[in-house]
Amino acid sequence: MEATGASFAIGTKNRGYPASLEVRKVYRVVPDRDAASHRLLRVIDESGEDDLDPRAFFVPLKLPRAAALAVSPRS
Repeated sequence: MEATGASFAIGTKNRGYPASLEVRKVYRVVPDRDAASHRLLRVIDESGEDDLDPRAFFVPLKLPRAAALAVSPRS
């Protein structure tokens, strides 16, 4: 199956962030080297805005193209 260049992660924890981070939800990851150097991950939240959360709260996902398109925002 063909994968996209987009990066995704699934939320696995939300301790301290229950209102803004859902466990078992697939999030689009925005590359951010500075955030990564602080053990944070920049993800797109429910409002469509980017949000910084602890990297340990996520597991990276490799999605097939069809799945990545299905969870990506529509233009």
